[in-house]
Amino acid sequence: MKLSQKSANILGTIATIAAICMYVAYLPQIQMNLAGHKGSALQPLVACINGLLWVIYALFKKGRDWPVTISNAPGFILGGITFLTVIL
Repeated sequence: MKLSQKSANILGTIATIAAICMYVAYLPQIQMNLAGHKGSALQPLVACINGLLWVIYALFKKGRDWPVTISNAPGFILGGITFLTVIL
């Protein structure tokens, strides 16, 4: 089964929004970490590394892939902030 271009665009938009929402979910954990209720450092560290790798891939491949960049940049940023608030 093959998706039409319109269906692929809609699915890509939904996936981008879902990925951003997943990473924005770190905000409460950051607040808890800063309040002294530390969580695990492993998951946000892995999310940060994963987000960075996808951003590098999407920006430097032939024909930049902006949806991949946009959906993974928050993972790099918020995963990194969450990791830092856990260890500091």
